[in-house]
Amino acid sequence: MTPENFLGLPAPQSTFTAAGVLVLPIPFEATVSYGHGTQHGPAAIIEASQQLELYDREYDAEPAMQYGVHTLPALTLSAAPETAVAEITQATAQAAATGKLVVGLGGEHTVSAGFGRGLRQSLGGPLTVVQIDAHSDLRDVYEDSAYSHACVARRLLDDPQIEQVLQLGIRSVCPEEVAFARNNPERVRVWYSEDVHANGWRNELIERLRGRRVYLTMDVDGLDPAIIPATGTPEPDGLTWPETLDIIR
Repeated sequence: MTPENFLGLPAPQSTFTAAGVLVLPIPFEATVSYGHGTQHGPAAIIEASQQLELYDREYDAEPAMQYGVHTLPALTLSAAPETAVAEITQATAQAAATGKLVVGLGGEHTVSAGFGRGLRQSLGGPLTVVQIDAHSDLRDVYEDSAYSHACVARRLLDDPQIEQVLQLGIRSVCPEEVAFARNNPERVRVWYSEDVHANGWRNELIERLRGRRVYLTMDVDGLDPAIIPATGTPEPDGLTWPETLDIIR
């Protein structure tokens, strides 16, 4: 077991050359509103991953050993959110240019603005974002910052090549976000938590994703706080673990 690697995979499965998956730790924290500690998230996730069984009952195999997972060095980022997003964009684009599947570990949700942009730049074409979250993050500016964690989806949509942001599990929005989503139905679709509980998302999501390249971004507060209480702005009535896995599948 190699502690600094996600899942503690040994060589050769954890080497850059052999791995089909790259994990990019992004320990950024600058605009959190309430609870703190997101900068420690990547290291904590990697440490906790050492305790997971590699065998997957659904696949009847050990996919991590078959595909290989390499953990890249954690990014060292500027304190200014806009600059940090640009740095994340560049690092993500470089990682994605390898042709490997790239997984980013934050960090506050602001990191997704840079990560999504980097993927889109590397792919060189349209991208659809699926967002599991308690909040829409569609504000244009929050607390005097256009790069706040509350503006992530809006910043992604600044890129016309990011065709859609499809949000699931939303429980907390402001009037500005509601109006923006209503005025941009082709680019923004919101399924609130009650829609997910009622299984009212599946067919439309499948149709919107058909034939498209997808970036999945997940804020841990998308899940119910009874499952993941360690989040800065928890909201009740979140997604269950089976619901979340169903969306990802």
